[in-house]
Amino acid sequence: MLRISTVCLLIAFFATNAISQSSFISSQLNYPRVANAFKEKEDSLKKQLKEIGINWPVKQLYIRSFKYDSQLEVWVRNNNIEIFTLFKTYKVCALSGALGPKRFEGDYQVPEGFYFINAFNPNSNYHLSLGLNYPNASDKIKSNGIDPGGDIFIHGTCTTVGCIPLQNQQIEELYVLSAHAYNGGQQFIPVHIFPIKFNNPKSEGVLQKMMNEDERYKAFVNKLKPVFDFFESNKKIPLIGINKKGDYEMLSATIQQP
Repeated sequence: MLRISTVCLLIAFFATNAISQSSFISSQLNYPRVANAFKEKEDSLKKQLKEIGINWPVKQLYIRSFKYDSQLEVWVRNNNIEIFTLFKTYKVCALSGALGPKRFEGDYQVPEGFYFINAFNPNSNYHLSLGLNYPNASDKIKSNGIDPGGDIFIHGTCTTVGCIPLQNQQIEELYVLSAHAYNGGQQFIPVHIFPIKFNNPKSEGVLQKMMNEDERYKAFVNKLKPVFDFFESNKKIPLIGINKKGDYEMLSATIQQP
């Protein structure tokens, strides 16, 4: 049975609060790297989004990353009624660890699972960075009392020890988009990290071999794939819960943002 507290935590992936955060971007612009990113990227992003029917400033983002395929997708939409539209696919330019979830500090693993952006770091050692809420409730349970680690970011500088690195020009774009979405009320920008892109036959073969050798990992992946499949079919994000064992559970309803 799903615990209400963890269901609510995951609902927060997509919940938006109708509050004024006009000061957020203003405060971010006090930092030189952010100010330069806005100056260099805003006009181009505005034009690119207009070409696919997305209003400026962007209101809702959804980010998917695929470890083995080394890709990070940015999806956008104007409101909760519309389906998401793919805006860009960035190449993840470095990778540490292997397929499989992160379970303890120092394992160099990139997490796999369902997260959201919980921090903007304009003074990152890696140019600019967006923090993820790792460890989430599932990670804390699955770590079995071992320190699960932390400080997982999407960042620039193209080097990593367990994060998701992009080229600096790309993290600048994503940072500007995320700042606008947050400023507009999307306080929990969802970031889903999958082991592979499940519709890539080559990647599926690699993953299947690993799952054949590890039943626990197979069970874990089988909780992730339905979320990928649902989004592929509907271009909307399903409601996701966590049971008392720390397993993800996809629920039937999609979350509608106000």
